[in-house]
Amino acid sequence: MRTKLSSTAVKSGGIALHNLQKRYGGVTAVDDVSLSISPGEFISLLGPSGSGKTTTLMMLAGFEMPDSGQVLLDDKDITRLPSHRRELGMIFQNYALFPHMTVAENVSYPLQMRRMAKVEIEARVRRTLDQVHLGGFASRYPHQLSGGQQQRVAIARALVFEPPVLLLDEPLGALDKKLRQHLRNEIKTLHKQVGKTMIYVTHDQEEALAMSDRVAVMHEGRIRQVSAPQDIYRRPADLFVASFVGEVNLIPVKLRSGVVHGPAGEQLPSAQRPDVDRDATLCVRPEHLRLEITGAGSSGGIQGRIVDMTFVGDSTILEFCGDAGLQLTSKVLNVSAEAKLGIGDACVASWAANDASILTE
Repeated sequence: MRTKLSSTAVKSGGIALHNLQKRYGGVTAVDDVSLSISPGEFISLLGPSGSGKTTTLMMLAGFEMPDSGQVLLDDKDITRLPSHRRELGMIFQNYALFPHMTVAENVSYPLQMRRMAKVEIEARVRRTLDQVHLGGFASRYPHQLSGGQQQRVAIARALVFEPPVLLLDEPLGALDKKLRQHLRNEIKTLHKQVGKTMIYVTHDQEEALAMSDRVAVMHEGRIRQVSAPQDIYRRPADLFVASFVGEVNLIPVKLRSGVVHGPAGEQLPSAQRPDVDRDATLCVRPEHLRLEITGAGSSGGIQGRIVDMTFVGDSTILEFCGDAGLQLTSKVLNVSAEAKLGIGDACVASWAANDASILTE
């Protein structure tokens, strides 16, 4: 007979999406999406508007029903379960606070709906408000709070009934950049404290990379890549991921006998040695693109010259034009020797072999 494990021995909050599809008329919003999320993981669904990320989240939350596929929570099929019976915490971009209720009343609302005892409600509300640094704001109303404080109330309301999973739909989108960065760090810290599974929808690449254990990049209703943030950035799976996540130089190359040849036929550095002869694209991030004065011990790479420079504070953006007309961008710190280059200087553009990715689609 199998022994039933105690609740403390089993960590809940595992999510599995199997072949989800959702269509609106003739438009396929989500197209065969499958994704497994471990209990306690922080994963972001990242993509442009219309990529299917929010629709995927809404199907997970139970606000939209898939046309086909399954949603599992801890191996239990919840695909057709109403949203209010899924016990998932939801945080929206517009906060969705009740304006006529105090902070404490807003946060206690989910507990009142579950008919908890008053003493338990008061203890949970007090504890949760302390977690989000609003312990002294219980008697205030939403209109008396800043945007960041209102967002903290929304987070507290989603946390207070102790759901296994928190769903966050562009929660920082209405805030200014500085406040977004501050709350981004707070959410990341809160995730470490409470250990909940968090699924975060955003179009902001920096947010996704900074906060997540893994990032799922979506485009046209499909997941294009699911990886750790470092791998998404350094080893994109395809040209869409490479172009959407951060800045990138895309260099058309020819693969011949395991050698990578550039636009003018020059041999280019790459750690990858494809054994198929074909045309491809080599991807190099601007911070990895080195520019050296021609004849100053440089070898290999792309010959050309600097055509523009833009000072951006701690770094300078150098625009490079190869002799064959290829336009490239280099980003260098202002303390480096490259920052002393000037417009018109003849240079060789190169990079470390491990800093380049070859994509064939």
